[in-house]
Amino acid sequence: MAIEKPTLSTLDEHVSPKAEDVEVAAAVAEKAAETEMPAPADEPVKSAEEAVEERPCEEVDFSLEEAALAAHDAGLDLDDEAADAGTDAHFEEAINGDKFAGKTKEELVDLFAQLLREQPVQSIRRDVEALKIAFYRLRRQEVEAARRAFIEQGGKSEEFVPAVDGAEARLKEEFKEYRSRRDEFMANLEAEKEENLKVKLGIIEELKELVNSDETLNHTFTKFRELQQRWKETGVVPAQNVKDLWETYNLHVENFYGFIKINKELRDLDLKKNYEQKVALCEAAESLMLEPSVVEAFHKLQKLHDEWRETGPVAHEFKETLWERFKAASSRINKRHQEYFEQLKAEQVRNLNLKTELCAASEELSAQPLTSRKEWNKASDRLLEIQKTWKTIGFAPKKDNNRIYERFRRACDKFFEAKRNFYAGVKVEMEHNLQLKTEICEAAESLAQSEEWKKTTEELIALQTRWKQIGAVSRRHSDAVWKRFRAACDKFFERKAAHFSGVDSEHEENLKKKLVLLEEMAAADVKAGGYEVIRAFQRRWGEIGFVPIKQKDSIQKRYKTAVDHLFEMLRSSERDRSMNRFRDKVSSMRQAGDKRLRSERERLYNKVRQMEQEIALLENNIGFFAKSKNADALIADVKAKIERARNEMEAAVEKVKLIDRQEQNHNENNDK
Repeated sequence: MAIEKPTLSTLDEHVSPKAEDVEVAAAVAEKAAETEMPAPADEPVKSAEEAVEERPCEEVDFSLEEAALAAHDAGLDLDDEAADAGTDAHFEEAINGDKFAGKTKEELVDLFAQLLREQPVQSIRRDVEALKIAFYRLRRQEVEAARRAFIEQGGKSEEFVPAVDGAEARLKEEFKEYRSRRDEFMANLEAEKEENLKVKLGIIEELKELVNSDETLNHTFTKFRELQQRWKETGVVPAQNVKDLWETYNLHVENFYGFIKINKELRDLDLKKNYEQKVALCEAAESLMLEPSVVEAFHKLQKLHDEWRETGPVAHEFKETLWERFKAASSRINKRHQEYFEQLKAEQVRNLNLKTELCAASEELSAQPLTSRKEWNKASDRLLEIQKTWKTIGFAPKKDNNRIYERFRRACDKFFEAKRNFYAGVKVEMEHNLQLKTEICEAAESLAQSEEWKKTTEELIALQTRWKQIGAVSRRHSDAVWKRFRAACDKFFERKAAHFSGVDSEHEENLKKKLVLLEEMAAADVKAGGYEVIRAFQRRWGEIGFVPIKQKDSIQKRYKTAVDHLFEMLRSSERDRSMNRFRDKVSSMRQAGDKRLRSERERLYNKVRQMEQEIALLENNIGFFAKSKNADALIADVKAKIERARNEMEAAVEKVKLIDRQEQNHNENNDK
């Protein structure tokens, strides 16, 4: 049978076997074949069960045979493996050894049941057979005694019928269970033999693959030893497969030892091929000195080093010479690469000095005591020019780049924060807001005594809406004007509540309407309708009116949950669409080199600061609300406005982070 010669491929010449190692391994393998060759194929190993079948049989005394015949008469033949109770020596041993001597029939049956419960069925065969013989020896003695007594009393021998024995019935049931479990064990044993056959066939397939393996010889020989050990540890197989299995196994063992003997010649060819490949790698490394791009030459050199490591060993006499040649070419390329980056480092140091000067100029601007809009505008123009100059300067050294950028950003942030604080201190708008809110207070006070409940409610709600749309007033007037407006609203709504407190039927109807409205809100497509859908639901909810006091908290809680869910759905949809559009916009601006990207970031950053102030102001106003029941709706509206402002602020922050990531990726690409 011809054996296909495998091609050796090694990763490291320091771990691959030398030619003399191959010869030693072959000698060891031949010796192993002589000392560990499996048993001949025509002498299969017998299983424990087959060995038991071939035990020589001996004669037993008449009393033992008599007991076995009694068991046969009762329908309890001994095991098939025993063939005949009167001809198996171990039965005689069990009985003559007095193992069950002195036991009653009931005790023998109990012992039988205990054996079935506590021991494996394959280990109790002898005890079961001996126990049956002992039982039926006692049973036959009882029957013979009863027969003699029957005849002595004048009865005829042929008319004698022994009495039913309860112990014998129990014995038959236990014996039936024993035979069932033993049959199951035998079936499982056959299945195990089939599984062992599959395992050994798999080992043979692995032996076939070893001959064609590309692994090193040491690894292959170790694998062969593992397969031999697994073969020994695998159990018996079906008898009809033993001979063919051994013959196939021995054939592939012989093939493997043949493979070891020819491996030395293959190794010599492999060493020659590796020598030619490494000479070519040396020439490729030397040619890289002509590469115009220093970085490209360095990257190509790394690939050549990878190929060198992946190329197998060469003959010992060429090993050091080739490596010194390859290392010398590598050193020249690495020196060019180092000089290139030293120049780049010097340029980055110059960039650091220029950026340090811009930071100092920005910090000086942010520290100036500006007191007029004209001064602030002039300083803003100067800072924008500084920012434009910053963008024209390249990167600083990597260890300083983030630090100098953070310093510049802090100076810019400090300047624009001071500018926002200046404009926030303008009081003209706050005074105008105070005048508008005072007019709303007067309108609410004029409606406080009205009995046109629905119309007045709508008017007050409209006033509350206008109140929310008006900006903040100065803190020294904020509390007083709010309490005045709240007192007017509370007065009307308390009168309205008192008027409708006895209208239970109307409250029940309102409850039904609100439940129906909640179902509509759950099924509404807010993404298609937008905020108008939510406003319509809020308006309809406010128009329905009161519900029974017992259901008030629960129905209001459900309404709040439904509204929050609608807003969440709408915000999620709008936010995703907005972020996708903004991501596309940033990408297009980055690809086009648009310089407006930094201005867009500053606009978003200013918006975040503005939203933080608005949220703080709204949260401060909530503290002025009383905890009365009539102020709950107004408080809920303010909280909803705060939530919207936070979401808008989070969206702006996310956009700023998106621009920063784009900027960082762009900078990293430039570094490369």
